Amino acid sequence: MLTQISISNIVLIDKLNLEFGSGLNVLTGETGAGKSILMDALALVLGARSDIGLIRHGTSGASVVAEFDGVNDTINEILDGAGIDRCDNLILRRTLGTDGKSRAWVNDTPVSIKTLKSIGDELVEVHGQFANHALLNQSTHRKTLDEFACKNITGFNKLLSDVHVSYDEYNTLSKKLHETEDFIARNAAEQEYLEHNIAELRALNVTPGEEDELAVRRADMINAEKNTAILTDATNAMMAGGNSIDSQIFTVAHILERIKTEPNPYSEQIDALYNAAEMVANVAGAITPGDIDTETVDSVEERLFAIRAAARKHHVSADDLPNKLAEMESALNTITNSDAELKKLRTSVAVAKQKYEDFANQLTDARHTAANELRTKILSELPDLKLNNADFMVEIMPMDATSYGCDDITFMIKTNPGMPFAPLHKSASGGELARFMLALRVVLSGATDAHTFVFDEIDTGISGATASAVGDRLNRLAAKSQALVITHSAQVAGFADKHFKIEKTSNNETTTTNVHEITGDERLNEIARIISGAEITPESLATARTLIKQ
Repeated sequence: MLTQISISNIVLIDKLNLEFGSGLNVLTGETGAGKSILMDALALVLGARSDIGLIRHGTSGASVVAEFDGVNDTINEILDGAGIDRCDNLILRRTLGTDGKSRAWVNDTPVSIKTLKSIGDELVEVHGQFANHALLNQSTHRKTLDEFACKNITGFNKLLSDVHVSYDEYNTLSKKLHETEDFIARNAAEQEYLEHNIAELRALNVTPGEEDELAVRRADMINAEKNTAILTDATNAMMAGGNSIDSQIFTVAHILERIKTEPNPYSEQIDALYNAAEMVANVAGAITPGDIDTETVDSVEERLFAIRAAARKHHVSADDLPNKLAEMESALNTITNSDAELKKLRTSVAVAKQKYEDFANQLTDARHTAANELRTKILSELPDLKLNNADFMVEIMPMDATSYGCDDITFMIKTNPGMPFAPLHKSASGGELARFMLALRVVLSGATDAHTFVFDEIDTGISGATASAVGDRLNRLAAKSQALVITHSAQVAGFADKHFKIEKTSNNETTTTNVHEITGDERLNEIARIISGAEITPESLATARTLIKQ
């Protein structure tokens, strides 16, 4: 609900502060007093295109501030996207400079004009020369009909939920089916490659740590080969001259023992020779050609090199080869079993699709029922609004599956007999369209989100009973939301919960538009003026008293 608007330097308005209330807020005034200026100012703060011509002559810029209470979920989503904290009250501000630059704020946070307009469209629905009413946008018709149906068709809300849930299930399964089909197409050519590599790794049968173990064994065997060669050289050296060196040393020691001197001066050397002879004999005995199995060395090297080659081929460490094998086995298994999985998925998708279509068909039938009821209620409102020849229908056409069904919905009207139905925004204009939209909004009141509704000169071309009917319906609509009405009709003004008078004053230098709330005798006189013109008569006062609904 619009609670307050402050306007500075907009055309004839110097400074103006207005406080609106719930219910029906009516603005009246003489022709040319500046009622359209209020509409221009409101449009500006709601995100309409700026016009430098709105700036009051002789000033450096213009501004409009509008305060609202009551925020719906859509507005909260817009606030989230703009990085603005959610709250129950909103302050919209728009400035316009003489350089043509325009700036906007929401709750003192700078926003784009696009964001301001998105919020403004959710807050206010305007019927007039700069109309932005949501129902002229065909994309809102499905949601509007569904909201009406939820209030008037038993079980409709559950049906909407069933369609949404079944669509999500169908959509999820369809996506999985497409992914599986793509996977098969991409990987079928890899099946032979996987089978070959899996066979290689299975045959190799690598265990974690095996590479290190083989490397140690290979190093030990290589060292053993080298040691054998060294011992062989030593043996050959000891056998030089045909006799073993240990025998020769033993012989030398035995000869030296025959020295007759007591004690033998070479006894220690003789003992050393005996020990040397024993050591040489032991070394010679340790050499056993054939201890090193060259075939074993070759097999260790062959396996070690095979493991390292496989690791390089698959770009992993040797210890990760078992994991690589498991990975390829899983991929091969997926490809091998894909046909069965594909058949299973196709069956599941078909079942889910049928389930969705059943719910969607039921939803279409329910929408036709709701459309007929909406048409009946709207047509009952039209005669009193001087729209006797107008007709209304809801066109429901098939469309691709969505989470809200398969129905493309358009509100259609015709205003004259013999003319074809046409979309709402193409079939009527001016006061005629405004009155039709009033009838539509009255029927939908309570079914859709509450707005502030603005009607600019909805009474054009009507009077008497028709004007009273318009006032009555504006009052009914405003009872569940808020309506601001600019009117020349005394009958409409009589229904006001708050009445504002627009006046224009001039002196030799400036002309200014002022607006203030009127009550009591001042309001009575204003309604009488509307009835009789500049001269207020006793008859017009008497009539005004009968029109004021208190």
